[in-house]
Amino acid sequence: MKNIAILGTGRHGSRYAGHIVRDIEGMELAGIWRRSEEGKNQARQWSTTYYPDWREMIASSGVDAVVGIVPPALNPAIAAACARAGKPLLLEKPLARNVVEARAIVASLAAAGVPLTVGQTLRYNPVIGELQRQLPELGPLHSFAVNQRLEPSTLDWHDDRETAGSGVLFHTAVHVFDALRLITGLKVRRVMAHGRLVHAAVLEDLVLIVAELEDGVIGTVDVSKVGRARTGRYEFICQDGQLHGEQIHAAVEVIRGNVVQTRREFIQTPTVLHLLRDWLTFLEGNGVNPVTGEEGLYAVQVCEACLVSMQEGRWIEVQ
Repeated sequence: MKNIAILGTGRHGSRYAGHIVRDIEGMELAGIWRRSEEGKNQARQWSTTYYPDWREMIASSGVDAVVGIVPPALNPAIAAACARAGKPLLLEKPLARNVVEARAIVASLAAAGVPLTVGQTLRYNPVIGELQRQLPELGPLHSFAVNQRLEPSTLDWHDDRETAGSGVLFHTAVHVFDALRLITGLKVRRVMAHGRLVHAAVLEDLVLIVAELEDGVIGTVDVSKVGRARTGRYEFICQDGQLHGEQIHAAVEVIRGNVVQTRREFIQTPTVLHLLRDWLTFLEGNGVNPVTGEEGLYAVQVCEACLVSMQEGRWIEVQ
């Protein structure tokens, strides 16, 4: 049995807690911390311990591993505490507010020999897996078009630079770039980005990106939180046809000529649940790290290159 502590049990963190309490044999919710007083009520509801100090929770002998679902400004301190305590850490994306912090998190935990997993949960969407499976069947990849468009954010900290680091680049595009690498097996080499503040006052909430991948593949990425509708579309233009997927509306199509040759629809399943199960298998020594710290760092590197490109109006190499 692995005793898991959670920092941050708001809307998304509650998903983690609920799965640990209800759905995963081999995990026990050993404690929670939340800045809001609601954390005390949640602890009673889940029959666990509420810790007013998250540092005390991480250091507790009753905690085996830690999940952090908090604004990224807190991630470096959480990582440092886990490194000192020798506790494996699962951090929700984005790994950090910038590349410098992300590199430091990865390095500090690696130096302490403490495993780091990053919550890039979109990987567990069934459409992303099907796109990864089918793409090689359509011959060489030439270009792509991807969007992830969400409703305007209702969280004040999403428009605070000190807390969030960036807007939709670090909190939406970070998913897309991780999924693109998983599907294609190719890294982003350089980007050109242009952004807008539509509803936000400080941090970008609409960005269009031209991205060049390895092997000369080029495409567009469109991310926003400005309209009251959701899409998550992936289009791959290959030598022998096109592969289209909609990760929010759960369908994949293969197009050859002017015919939709196949269309498959999927039932959405909880991505957090799948990540936690794979993480438990890893913690028990029976599987690989589902999303490594280095993979989380890569997504931040691409997003920061987009941010710099947006500010400077030129192509930026991903460092």
